[in-house]
Amino acid sequence: MGIISVEQTNRLLWLGRYTERVYTTLRLYSNSYDAMIDEITDSYQAFCKMIDIPDVYGTKEEFQRKYPFDEQNPDSIFSNLDRAYDNAIVLREEISSEALSYIQLAIYAMTKARISRAPLIEMQRVMDNILAFWGIADDSIDDEQIRDIIKTGKRIERLDLYARLGMGRRALKREIRRLEPRIRRSGVSYREENINRMKELVEEPEIDYYKIVNEVETIL
Repeated sequence: MGIISVEQTNRLLWLGRYTERVYTTLRLYSNSYDAMIDEITDSYQAFCKMIDIPDVYGTKEEFQRKYPFDEQNPDSIFSNLDRAYDNAIVLREEISSEALSYIQLAIYAMTKARISRAPLIEMQRVMDNILAFWGIADDSIDDEQIRDIIKTGKRIERLDLYARLGMGRRALKREIRRLEPRIRRSGVSYREENINRMKELVEEPEIDYYKIVNEVETIL
């Protein structure tokens, strides 16, 4: 492909980040969906706090309607999926039309989920299409650096979300191990000291998740 521009690098990173954000938050939302329906007191506020988004919903019914599907809400799952598509369509030549098509299919599935009486079925299709996108991108993109940049974005986002969600030590250590070689190969400018500090933080008896989030947010 030749030299990758700063704009292309940024779009590739955010393509990785947005697809991961959609996948992980949708999986978390789906796992919480039935519990929210059956609960007597609202727990959606705790969900918002956990993933660090403002509570603009008021009731769990509004949360269940707007958080996945509201295109006007910048924190909604649909908005993040739409941002992934915006980056993917500009990068069509770099990632292949076939890889782009799976992002399009994810949007179609999310649109169907919005009007479905069984939205979790269509949401599962969204997650399946995201997984298919990652698979076909890995298979069809010949330029190794492009693959590494997308996966760097994916790993950064996953580590950020896992820290916010208070995931266990083992999961965090695994994601740090997976990010480190990928970001080195990507050619992206990053702070090595942030990775070293994260390694130290996950070894502490009491993990300071806030500090890990800060290291992730300032790694580039």
